[in-house]
Amino acid sequence: MIVGLIVACEVAFWVLLAAGLGFRYALRMPRTGLALLLCEPLLEVVLFAVTAIDLKNGAEPDWRHGLAAVYIGFTVGLGHSTVKWADARVAHRFADGPPPVKPPRYGTARAVQEWKVAGRWILASVVAMALLQGAVWYVGDDGDTGSLRAWQLRMLWVIGINVVIAASYTLFPKREPADQR
Repeated sequence: MIVGLIVACEVAFWVLLAAGLGFRYALRMPRTGLALLLCEPLLEVVLFAVTAIDLKNGAEPDWRHGLAAVYIGFTVGLGHSTVKWADARVAHRFADGPPPVKPPRYGTARAVQEWKVAGRWILASVVAMALLQGAVWYVGDDGDTGSLRAWQLRMLWVIGINVVIAASYTLFPKREPADQR
């Protein structure tokens, strides 16, 4: 049931995003579009509540509960930037908006961009780890929380990988080719 709800939340995220942008730009109803976009966090609230109820009703914590926490964390950390990314492209394509800003490709500006991206992934991972820790405390000593702890370890790996990537752009900045200067 939890996995099905996660899939439904992901599908609903993209449906709400498309509907919100459609109302905002195609139908020229920006308030309705904004209202639809603001409904997206409700999906995570529903997923959180259903997961908590499932655990409260005696379900043994497993990978599904951990996946729900990770999904919520990643939506918190990456959802806003995804909406902004899509909004910029739809505005440019259908509403004569300015072209989307391309991320820098070289030097310090690229390193700063990589740290911003890493920050979003780190936020997502930290939120997921906090939700997982909350689930561990919620279940208590009576349940097997090994699968939840395993997800926390995976989130530490996500943080580490993102720090290594961003640090590599800081320590070894990509240089602009000589023929483009």
